[in-house]
Amino acid sequence: MAREGGSLSDDKIEIVNQLLLPHTTEWLVIDTIEQAHDAIKTMKIRGAPAIASLAALSVSQHLSRALRADPPPEFLSSPEGLKTHVSPILHFLFTARPTAVNLGAATRRLTRRLQASLNAGKDARTIAEDLIEDGRQVAAEDVGRNKAMAKCGGDWLVDKVKSTGGSGNGLNVLTVCNTGSLATSGYGTALGLITYLYETKKLGRAYYTQTAPYHQGSRLTALELKTLQIPSTMIVDTMVGSLFQHHDIHAVAVGADRIARNGDTANKIGTYNAAVLAARHNIPFIVVAPITTVDLDIADGSGIPIEYRPPLEACVVRGALYPPSLDAQGIKAQAAVMITPEELDGIYNPSFDVTPAELITAIVTERGVAVKGSEGRFDLNSVV
Repeated sequence: MAREGGSLSDDKIEIVNQLLLPHTTEWLVIDTIEQAHDAIKTMKIRGAPAIASLAALSVSQHLSRALRADPPPEFLSSPEGLKTHVSPILHFLFTARPTAVNLGAATRRLTRRLQASLNAGKDARTIAEDLIEDGRQVAAEDVGRNKAMAKCGGDWLVDKVKSTGGSGNGLNVLTVCNTGSLATSGYGTALGLITYLYETKKLGRAYYTQTAPYHQGSRLTALELKTLQIPSTMIVDTMVGSLFQHHDIHAVAVGADRIARNGDTANKIGTYNAAVLAARHNIPFIVVAPITTVDLDIADGSGIPIEYRPPLEACVVRGALYPPSLDAQGIKAQAAVMITPEELDGIYNPSFDVTPAELITAIVTERGVAVKGSEGRFDLNSVV
């Protein structure tokens, strides 16, 4: 979750260090492009919309400070000088996490704004101001669209359940990973749908997977649901099938890091498993994501680049000591613990998997809900 502290004029950006949650809330100040890149790459901040917001805000911060500098930096002496300076920054930020298309969408948006302002014959300082404005809008637009897609998806699910003879009340929904305020600029995508159902008194219970190896579910989703006082139950990733066998689950709602033109969707590892099991049990599987996540340039999931994390991350878990131990400042002591033998020969650690469109019931964006037509294919043009 990225936020700007104080007034816009001081360009202060802070993020909560998600690696320490839920036991410690530590706000990190982001002062440079390099710090923003590191925070994204090391997963101090994560969630496709949130990392896009941070990247865009860091560009705005960098240029805003440059405009106030005395003397001004050399790159503000000409439009071409500004382009030569900014373009590598945008590319550098994009490399932090390659799978999440929102990050690429944000950097491409700023690139287009840069070129449009150049083509309009604006001076360097005016072009910088244009980029600052667009960077801030990337973050500001996120909350509104999250609420819009949550309502679209929530209302669709209620109608879907009613169409099969259900009451549309007391809905139980499973989610994977974390897609709430910690993954966005506020409210959330799939977790936003669950929150909307709770706010409209349609939710029975939210279920969520731990989402190993980073445990975004048990650390982050658990914290958000507890804070919002939403009835919820955590399950281990391998319990999804058992849950579907023994409990009445009305839908699975997940986010997305990239959606291909045919509807194939890359999301946090474990999503594909849940989709296969949902199909076996005839449970609707809903993808909730902003239009910036839809990549119409990629025909299907085979073209989505998959990020592989360092092997060590699959071998180590981090958390608070138990029983709790407090340091001199009253903060819970935390530790990283290796749960495997050292120096294993092989570790498979993709951060994402791809769920084929055939397993997805609906794709929700802020512009509406897409379902498959008579030929069993998605047409996403109506929701992008």
